[in-house]
Amino acid sequence: AVMDMYRKNIRPRDIMTADAFENALTADMALGCSTNSMLHLPAIANECGIKIDLDMVNKISARTPNICHLAPAGHAYMEDLNEAGGIYAVLNELTKKNLLHTDVMTVTGKTMAENIKGCINKNTDIIRPIDQPYSETGGIAVLKGNLAPDRCVVKRSAVAKEMLVHKGPAKVFNSEEEAIAAITGGKIVKGDVVVIRYEGPAGGPGMREMLSPTSAIAGMGLDKDVALITDGRFSGATRGAAIGHVSPEAVNGGTIAYVQDGDIISIDIPNHSIQLEVSDEELAERKKTTKILVKENLTGYLKRYSKMVSSADKGAIINRMD
Repeated sequence: AVMDMYRKNIRPRDIMTADAFENALTADMALGCSTNSMLHLPAIANECGIKIDLDMVNKISARTPNICHLAPAGHAYMEDLNEAGGIYAVLNELTKKNLLHTDVMTVTGKTMAENIKGCINKNTDIIRPIDQPYSETGGIAVLKGNLAPDRCVVKRSAVAKEMLVHKGPAKVFNSEEEAIAAITGGKIVKGDVVVIRYEGPAGGPGMREMLSPTSAIAGMGLDKDVALITDGRFSGATRGAAIGHVSPEAVNGGTIAYVQDGDIISIDIPNHSIQLEVSDEELAERKKTTKILVKENLTGYLKRYSKMVSSADKGAIINRMD
């Protein structure tokens, strides 16, 4: 493919266009998504000089049907998707509602339209027809509110209907390990909202993948009763009301740093809202007395990274020094 690009005098900037990134977001929505894509795509776009903000995610999700239901949220696996026609078959379904820019150039040296021509859906149980989707909206939702002024992300396609709207008391932990111990120790009960902070890009540092807390919640049979909110990130295997990438993160003084046990948190995924039900006056008082926890034992590149990395809503990129 690279050689074909050179032969045809196709340059990277001919491929890395705003339309191409919109295609990537649309395909991701149709597949059910991973929240990690809301880190990778903005970061790649930044390197290409293209602005992608999280506001456009909800717009694309609103018009893109979710036509695949892959494990662990669904019954199908990647090999099933491949045998059903793969990504190209998914893309072809999306063109039936004119949801893609098919004239964009790709790394194959051909346009999107040329790539997907003749790629049919071989199994409508794995890739739903565009007019019979699992849901009319895409797999990701971006939420905003006083708990996440710069937004946070949830894999909507993996959230049980019972948890799309949820209100409950916070159980707050300053690390992934603390949260896992509480979950497996039976200290989390139905209705709770587990808050894990200081696990963001700068606070972690590095935003490690938190598969264990979400797995523990599911393993305890609580994924339809308990929400999890963090400034960290999850794996593609996330299921349940697992809300990540809370920005600004705790170490940077985001609201999540001032949440206390028992505070009521309201989540409304269909309306893209997440609220900490604490008054502005009370939050202001907490900011005066709450100490931000900064890891003091960092050295070398980790220390440099923690000082230079952006928040998750920007893709956790390294900020330029100039």
